[in-house]
Amino acid sequence: MKGLVCLLLLLETFVCVVQHQVDGGLNENEISQQLRSEDGGQNTPQTDTLRYEASTDSQQNYHLFFTDIHAALRELTATVTEQKTINRELTATVTEQKTHIRELTATVTEQKTNIRALEMQLREQKTFILEEMKKKNDEISNLTLSQVEELRKDNRDREIAFSASMMQSGRGDIGPFTSEITLTYRNVFTNIGNAYNPITGIFTAPLKGAYMFRISVLGYGPTPSVASIYNNGKLVVMAYARQPQWEVNSSNGVVLILEVGDVVYVRLESNSRIYDSLNNYNTFSGFLLFPLREQELCRM
Repeated sequence: MKGLVCLLLLLETFVCVVQHQVDGGLNENEISQQLRSEDGGQNTPQTDTLRYEASTDSQQNYHLFFTDIHAALRELTATVTEQKTINRELTATVTEQKTHIRELTATVTEQKTNIRALEMQLREQKTFILEEMKKKNDEISNLTLSQVEELRKDNRDREIAFSASMMQSGRGDIGPFTSEITLTYRNVFTNIGNAYNPITGIFTAPLKGAYMFRISVLGYGPTPSVASIYNNGKLVVMAYARQPQWEVNSSNGVVLILEVGDVVYVRLESNSRIYDSLNNYNTFSGFLLFPLREQELCRM
């Protein structure tokens, strides 16, 4: 664009100079004609002098004109050369940028391909994991159901629990006696496993394990109310209550480790008395906490 502007300016300058020279020539002819008409050829040397001076000025003007043209052409050439250099640099830059763009496009395309491949792998892995989880859940569910069924079968014979009170009907006192007696709790509420005998009042352990037992007593003062839990003839815990008058009550419990065939029962201590009715104040209860193996007994 700059080169075109310079070229236009140069052409305009050239036209102006030519027009000036033409105008100068016309003026010289007019001057000569006027001199000839006025002087009638008398001043010929002056006319020649004027013509010589006009010719000299014209040559000087032409010389200056061509000097300006050469300078303008040199400047224009330098400008065009500079523009070519700039254009070459811009072309190189654009080519380099196009190369970078192609490389980036190739990289992006490759990344997209990798992303699609990863997405496919993730979908496959997700499907595989879901299938494996479903299989595991099915296995766990089946295993849990089978284990529960086995535990039910194993523990069907290990469900041991009982609870009973003194009287099946009526009401009244039991005691006092001069010696200890084994109490028979005849009103049976629960007797799972039939390990408790309501006729004798004795519980016999059918399994080796840990058992929980509990008793409660009620009586009237001033006679004390005392009952104890015995294991194989040995006193373990006692429920004791005494006051000058009105009702008295007490309770106690214990956890025992029993072998198969061990017995547990309740005795009314000598010179003590209990009272019972259909309200079931005096009770005897027990149940299996959990069975034990030989090694578990050794650790205890």
